[in-house]
Amino acid sequence: MSTATRKILFVDRDGTLIVEPPDQQIDSYEKFALIDGVIPALRRCVAAGYELVMVTNQDGLGSPSFPQADFDGPQNLLLRILRSQGIVFRDIAIDSSFAHEGKDTRKPGVGLMRSYLSADDWSRAASAVIGDRETDLQFAANLGVRGFRLGSEWTWDAIAHALCAAPRIGTVERSTKETRIRVAADLDRAGDATVATGIGFFDHMLEQIGKHGGFALTLTCAGDGHVDEHHIVEDSALALGEALRRALGDKRGIGRYGAAAEGSDGDAAITITLPMDETIARAVLDLSGRPYFVFDGAFPRERVGELPTELVPHFFRSLCETLGANLHLAVRGENAHHMVEACFKATARALRQALHREGDALPSTKGVL
Repeated sequence: MSTATRKILFVDRDGTLIVEPPDQQIDSYEKFALIDGVIPALRRCVAAGYELVMVTNQDGLGSPSFPQADFDGPQNLLLRILRSQGIVFRDIAIDSSFAHEGKDTRKPGVGLMRSYLSADDWSRAASAVIGDRETDLQFAANLGVRGFRLGSEWTWDAIAHALCAAPRIGTVERSTKETRIRVAADLDRAGDATVATGIGFFDHMLEQIGKHGGFALTLTCAGDGHVDEHHIVEDSALALGEALRRALGDKRGIGRYGAAAEGSDGDAAITITLPMDETIARAVLDLSGRPYFVFDGAFPRERVGELPTELVPHFFRSLCETLGANLHLAVRGENAHHMVEACFKATARALRQALHREGDALPSTKGVL
């Protein structure tokens, strides 16, 4: 399965970026007019991390009926206007054939897109085509990406909202010889967690992750509890971490961490200190993309309910592995129940801040998380 995170918008020109005249040929400045709403929508998409590729059919471009120079003037004006607003196309693909020639370079054909089709460094699921004709939707299907057709249903504002403000939802189904797990996490919706693993106290702890993490969580697991609890706890953590990672997407706009303890790259990590009667737990979290876990604590008994306490740090280590999180967790206390619960609540509260989204900036000086 590809883990590529690059997102590309393949954008038509005439009728999509600029108004298409009745003769379908923009060969003079007098015919030049931008489509309503295109600039703020594209600025929003660029800020959300989308790369832009222009793909356009220009019938007979370069022929006597459509001289190249007549095309170049309005085209260069378009590019200059967009560039002045921070909107730059990384690639421009133009087909000059006529429909009757049947060339595969003409949309909806993908002949001009062979380099993209052969590359695995961009996400088909996160990319899209934007156009104004049915052929643009066919072109999207041929590329294997989502398609938007400007018209009564889709305006530029609506398209930008669909692309940039989509709910962050991650689902995972994990099946092994030991367990069968399904996880669904919706980071933008709070709700009571629904958990069923067959280990009562562990279910209660996972409910704390959803409740205090501030997101809707469903996790069900059928496993070999009659053999040992290890596989259920470990695989649930791995599946939950993967679901959260998928829901986060490119991580733009997230808190990642807050202003407290210093992290390894000079940024400040989220620190949560949570009391529970005689117990105190401290969680320091960074959604850095680099898995690392440090645990400081010792539980006074081997089990709480049916959950072995030795599996508590193992749960968080496994969670960090698939989530790509750096978590330092420490706990002190006398009551094992309180200590375990404080660990889950403190981590969940740190997650709550790290997952919170405000704006669309990427919280990293490296340019990638």
